[in-house]
This record gives sequence, structure tokens and C-alpha cells, in this order.
Amino acid sequence: MRISIITLFPGFFASPLEVGVVGRALEAGILEIELIDLRNFGTGTHRQVDDAPFGGGAGMVLMVGPLAEALESVEGGHRVLLTPAGNRLDQPMLDRWAAESHITFVCGRYEGVDERVAEHLVHEQVSLGDFVLAGGETAALAAVEGIARLIPGVLGNPQSVGSESFRDGLLEEPHYTRPAEYRGWKVPAVLLSGDHGKVDAWRREQRRDRTKDRRSDLWPPEEREID
Repeated sequence: MRISIITLFPGFFASPLEVGVVGRALEAGILEIELIDLRNFGTGTHRQVDDAPFGGGAGMVLMVGPLAEALESVEGGHRVLLTPAGNRLDQPMLDRWAAESHITFVCGRYEGVDERVAEHLVHEQVSLGDFVLAGGETAALAAVEGIARLIPGVLGNPQSVGSESFRDGLLEEPHYTRPAEYRGWKVPAVLLSGDHGKVDAWRREQRRDRTKDRRSDLWPPEEREID
């Protein structure tokens, strides 16, 4: 799979892309990541990529011209603009993107991106969450890692993907490992019982309770009314 990232700060990605599942995927040749410096497509002697917004207001806006040329330098692929004004990133999005052969992320910056980019040059707009960052680079890193771990051959145990949070609409259950007791803090007895039926039931209950307590927005409305 190939991922292209259009950014004003290619150096932002240097260290994170060398470690963990992304680093392993790159080393194995399963994943290819291309960093495209938006400044190379800037206008004039100073390679300008931003300008003041029409109508006035604070901040600067990334210009449509440099972004159009940067996107056109990348052949094909699914194009995503990373912006606080987009739909919130979720697991189904990552699943869908992981099935693409090529995806391009456009990292927003400053006050925002000329709206003509969103209207004519990308396929969708996505936000990392309901908060504002300095730019889309952090969101791009999150998306790259979320995609990389879904690519066959990247994870040591591919079955672990199927039992994670959000796979059945619920948060994942708590996990424990050795020792069975530490500073008086004990592992739930059911996990030490060897009874797989009871363990499975406990895990299902934990997923339900955790989701209701922490993410009521994920809890099915009909069950919310009953409970």
C-alpha cells in the first residue's frame, strides 16, 4: 500500500515513522510512505503557500494553487483533507482506507485551507476529534498507524484486530497479566479460573459496562432506554 502526505513540515514525520508497526511495515516493504513538501509548490521567490482570507479575519489560509499542484503531482489515489471541519475519524474509516491501494492525506495548517480544495480536489474531509491542533500532521500520523496495523502481515497476531474496541460497537474489556497480585491489587478471580465460558461471559459484561460508563454515545439507543 502507498500513502502520500502533503505537508509543510515533512520533518515532523521522521522519527514516528521509524518505530512500531509503521516502521516494521516500511522495513518489510508492505507499506510505502511518500512525504510531499507543500513549500516546493509555493509561488514566487519565497515559495508562498498562504495568504490573508478574503473578507478579513484573523490568521492565514493555505492557497488553492500550491495544494492543487501538489495533489496533481500524485497520480491517482483516494484524497483526504485533514481538517477540524471534517467528519470525525473512526474505525470504519480506517478499515475502508486500508482497502485502498493508494491514499493521499492533505495536512491543513494556519486558519485553514481554501474551501475550493475541499470542494474540487479531495474525496472527503476528516477530523481527528472535536478539538483544534496546529495542523493536520498529528492526525495524519494517527491515520497512518491505524491503517498500517490493518495491512495483512504487519501485526504479529492478526487475530487481535478482530477483538479490539469498536469492532462490535463496544469498548474493549480490561486486560491483566502476571503477577496475579501486586501491592494487594488482585486480578479478577474469574480470569484465573480456567473456565473459558465464564471468562467469555465476564469479558462481554465488561465491554458492555465500560461502554455504558465511558461512551454513552456508542451505546445502542434501545438498550439505553431499557437500562
